[in-house]
Amino acid sequence: MGAGVQSSTLLALSAEGILPKVDYAIFADTDWEPEAVYSHLDRLEGEIAKPAGIPVFRVSSGNIRSDALNPDHRFASMPLHILNKDGRPGMTRRQCTGEYKIKPIKQKVRELLGHPYPSRIPKGLFVEQWVGISTDEFHRAKDADVNYMRNRHPLLDLNWSRADCIRYLTSLGLAETPKSSCLGCPFHGNAQWRHIRDTSPSEWADVVAFDAAIRQGNARANASGNRLLGEAYLHRSRVPLSQAPIDHVIAAERAALNIGTGEADELENGVVDGCSPWACRGDADALAQDDLGLAT
Repeated sequence: MGAGVQSSTLLALSAEGILPKVDYAIFADTDWEPEAVYSHLDRLEGEIAKPAGIPVFRVSSGNIRSDALNPDHRFASMPLHILNKDGRPGMTRRQCTGEYKIKPIKQKVRELLGHPYPSRIPKGLFVEQWVGISTDEFHRAKDADVNYMRNRHPLLDLNWSRADCIRYLTSLGLAETPKSSCLGCPFHGNAQWRHIRDTSPSEWADVVAFDAAIRQGNARANASGNRLLGEAYLHRSRVPLSQAPIDHVIAAERAALNIGTGEADELENGVVDGCSPWACRGDADALAQDDLGLAT
């Protein structure tokens, strides 16, 4: 449960009995989500999950922000935007989803099955994992990569789109369900950066400071002599975030607002805002909007 639109919908549908009751919900915490996500998660747990008897587990591999700036910590790299010395643009390899989302979820699933790592899971023992993928992103539905997890996509079974999810959440008083992604995710579009700047000055100061701190790449690589041959940035323009052209509204955003969807996600270079295990919206083929819901 990433606590975004689709996974919040799955949890509520299960809690209301529209879908079968799940045994658990798991939130993988990078320790750098927007405060709005943590507040929404608290509300989901208190108002939706707990009354229905659904435990919500919060699991973590550590604080992704602190790890990036700690020279003594192995860091799973974010997909930072790179400006090479010859002026060519580039991007660092994305490892953060696997390390900070998928890994702790798998560890918890193993624990729930009674076979924590490194014990072997008996053949035929598995969890049914619900993934929050709606009809407008059906192309991202895929099987799990381990035998002890089997994916299902209930929103596809219901033929629900993201808009259907939003209408349903609105009916429950959850219209303000936020996007689930790290505060300083390099896949944010201008709309998301503007939202942070305009609604949360403290969080904006945090991401601006982090952007400046990672200019030469992650701290451990620098400490070991593997200095980045170029400069790293959070914004795709490859200029400091405090100076980036985040007030520019691209055509896709204008179109979304004009048709009254209430969505200001940006589509630029084939990516849109957001993050989720198994279906990161920053992948090159990501043309849809939200996150993963996980239950067994």
